[in-house]
Amino acid sequence: MPTAYDALKTQLAAAPRTWLVTGVAGFIGSHLLETLLWLDQRVVGLDNFATGHRRNLDEVRALVGDARWRAFDFIEGDIRDADTCRRACAGVRHVLHQAALGSIPRSLNDPIATNATNVDGFLNMLVAARDAGVRSFTYAASSSTYGDHPGLPKVEDAIGQPLSPYAVTKYVNELYAQVFSRSYGFHSIGLRYFNVFGQRQDPGGAYAAVIPLWTRSLLEGEPVHVNGDGETSRDFCYVANAVQANLLAATTDEPAATNQVYNVAVGERTSLGTLFGLIRDRLHAHGVPASARPLHRDFRAGDIRHSQADIGKARRLLGYAPSHTLAQGLDTCMGWYAEYGSRPGAAQGAG
Repeated sequence: MPTAYDALKTQLAAAPRTWLVTGVAGFIGSHLLETLLWLDQRVVGLDNFATGHRRNLDEVRALVGDARWRAFDFIEGDIRDADTCRRACAGVRHVLHQAALGSIPRSLNDPIATNATNVDGFLNMLVAARDAGVRSFTYAASSSTYGDHPGLPKVEDAIGQPLSPYAVTKYVNELYAQVFSRSYGFHSIGLRYFNVFGQRQDPGGAYAAVIPLWTRSLLEGEPVHVNGDGETSRDFCYVANAVQANLLAATTDEPAATNQVYNVAVGERTSLGTLFGLIRDRLHAHGVPASARPLHRDFRAGDIRHSQADIGKARRLLGYAPSHTLAQGLDTCMGWYAEYGSRPGAAQGAG
């Protein structure tokens, strides 16, 4: 049976619109760009390459072809600069705001830089989008907002105290969005991502996410380190699900659906120990002799023990229906990692 997302893709392909994707050279941003160009949309992209990479854009260009690529205009700039944000928003119908300094450990090491990008930059984008009269503003929120709230699964209206500077910045984003709705009548939607993974996610550096980090370690025969006893669990969400949620949120014409935050996940919980086995098995299927066992170390500061999303609100108000489970997402992206993950410079090819 066709989904709401199937209907939307047909609608968009028949009537192109102009979109702005901030953080377009990053992991999720480049997937949004790729999908929009396949749907024959006009896209403006903004990135300063702080965490994104030019090779991500090159890969998207190779995938969609030069004809579709001509519908993309790139602005190299920083969301901390208000003039750059105003220029990027000019003539745009939908904003998909992905630009941020991610990572809980990064924020603990450098809270000032995290705040400057995630709060000051976010406010610059809100003001620019409001002044440009954009139709919709969809932004990357975070499951870190749930903080120390013990409830499972996580529901949008029950949060605890934040456990990191990163979590604080993402909660401030939600507060600013609410204030702009009440004060200026400017509507937005926040998407609380839960552990998004997939192709072009950076496997290198001090702040790499667990799936690309472990995959590269197995590919290169390096130790795989597990924070804690392996029973910590997460709701891992393949990037195609995040793309779907962004497009549904950006184009909804249901008044009750706007000025909301939504969980973006699968709604299932997987332990780190189980995740390790899933990755290792899929590398075996690609001919990679990954036989290492995980090495356990102390729990990481700012982390929670378990996380799982209730996605009922997104299903009900947006028509969100995840297309990939964790296993299906790993099946889809593992070939990419097997091909690119251990090559020299691979870490610079993902964002």
